[in-house]
Amino acid sequence: MDELFHNRLLWTTVIASLVAQGLKVVLALFTESPAKAFSRVLETGGMPSAHSAAVSALATGVGLTHGWGSPFFALSAVFGYIVIYDATGIRRHAGMHAALLNRLMHELRHLMDEDVVPREALKTLLGHTYPQVLMGIILGIAIGAVSFR
Repeated sequence: MDELFHNRLLWTTVIASLVAQGLKVVLALFTESPAKAFSRVLETGGMPSAHSAAVSALATGVGLTHGWGSPFFALSAVFGYIVIYDATGIRRHAGMHAALLNRLMHELRHLMDEDVVPREALKTLLGHTYPQVLMGIILGIAIGAVSFR
């Protein structure tokens, strides 16, 4: 158990994710009500990408400790690529589909009996735009570099 608490790669990754989630709240405070802004801490989308920050911090830490040519860095870089690709592709498009379905459901409520159409909206903030991912990557690299230099 002691090794777990002293695993700098793990904690650097967790800290990068938590910092990104905290920044989402701070940035949202400028554009949303405090209640809505603080709810961002549990959401998966938004600026900056916590997923991108986490995998970038991990890959940076692995590269600095095990070498940029190590199989460990290769593994963490490929893992990071898959996570980032998922965030900007599949999850982002799922959020776009959810937004469209929410609009359609809203229109259906006006045309049909409201009891027939579900009231609960689908979650739309699922993925990330390229700028959100880029900021997450920059944040993760910076946190990884600070932690391992």
